[in-house]
Amino acid sequence: MDPNHSDRSVEVQHTEVQKKSDSSAVAITFIRYATYIIITFGVLFFLVKYVFPKF
Repeated sequence: MDPNHSDRSVEVQHTEVQKKSDSSAVAITFIRYATYIIITFGVLFFLVKYVFPKF
């Protein structure tokens, strides 16, 4: 056996990343973007119904 290569145990740490789906975070994000869409359509409806006919 070569004296420069001693027996050494190499420990390899394997970490497994699991993406947890937090349902409350998903619900909050969905409500946030749904609110943005509703407000956008509300502003567009207001413009088409009341502002554009005046021109």
